[in-house]
Amino acid sequence: MKIAVDISLYPLDADFIPPIKDVIDRLNSRAGLEVWTNAMSTQVVGEFDAVMDALKTEIGTTFDRIPKGVFVMKMFNNPGEH
Repeated sequence: MKIAVDISLYPLDADFIPPIKDVIDRLNSRAGLEVWTNAMSTQVVGEFDAVMDALKTEIGTTFDRIPKGVFVMKMFNNPGEH
């Protein structure tokens, strides 16, 4: 099943751009995912297991690298289908 996840990272630090760029770069490096970024969030689209595995790994890595942060996510199935 194909899903889409809209994800936003809010690092609780004055220097917030580098952690956001880092997680986007890591998501973009993963095969099998479509990653679209805009000013407010990043959309990750792909097969359920691939998207969830990527998010689990990359969110964990981000939390290990920054002292405090918040991820906000919305997910839905069958993106692009009506």
